[in-house]
Amino acid sequence: MPQAVFHSPHGPFAVVEEAGVITRIDWASRRSDPTPLLREACRQLGEYFDGLRRIFDLPLDFGSGFQEQMRRAMAAIPYGETRTYGDLAKALGRPAQAIGQACGANSIPILIPCHRVLGANGLGGFSAPGGVETKIALLKLEGAGGLLI
Repeated sequence: MPQAVFHSPHGPFAVVEEAGVITRIDWASRRSDPTPLLREACRQLGEYFDGLRRIFDLPLDFGSGFQEQMRRAMAAIPYGETRTYGDLAKALGRPAQAIGQACGANSIPILIPCHRVLGANGLGGFSAPGGVETKIALLKLEGAGGLLI
């Protein structure tokens, strides 16, 4: 599958494309064979990290069933805002634990902003290198850092 390496402030990662949609961000892969879509994804990610982009305009693999519901719910959280696992559990009619597991299984972090989902009494986790510290940095980039202090 084609992929392009993006050098973020939190380290490099590969954006992966399959059949004309972004399917994954891979923290381990460093191979780059960009397509026009992947070049556009890297351009938009660059704008995001430069504070110039709030919404991504890319074809993303939202999955199906509950996975799709969850990814769309995360994608609907506005830039600079957060929701709790409980908020999403209530909205989707699922237990908060299922919401947490679905966040952890999000294969397209940043583009589908699972970093905007927090625990009721804490940050929750984050799958990127740096874990919660990276989650905090993304939230601060978006201006949601005041919620964490």
